[in-house]
Amino acid sequence: MSPADVVTAVLLPAGAAFSFLGALGALRFPDLLSRLHAATKPQTIGLLLVLAGVAPQADSLTAAAPFLLVAVFQLITAPVTAQTIGRAAYRTGGIDRDRLVVDESTGGKDAPGRPFT
Repeated sequence: MSPADVVTAVLLPAGAAFSFLGALGALRFPDLLSRLHAATKPQTIGLLLVLAGVAPQADSLTAAAPFLLVAVFQLITAPVTAQTIGRAAYRTGGIDRDRLVVDESTGGKDAPGRPFT
């Protein structure tokens, strides 16, 4: 067994476990913000681990380059998507504002930045 096989044997199940737990959290968590957290963070880590596990099995660097592109695209799009969905839910009343610890959209003294637009 080569070192690449060992890396693959460790990273693929770890990535699958993160992805499974993220999907489970997206199904089981009670509110939208918790589900968004479960749908973005563990899923992204799971995908990155799977890609890192598959890359050593590629024949050349040219064959592994698309894995890097997928990873970068995932790291860029997942947070933007989650933030956009969260903002839309906040604006339409899909989030219970009383459960928020800090509500930066109110522009009050606990809001460090400008109002949420």
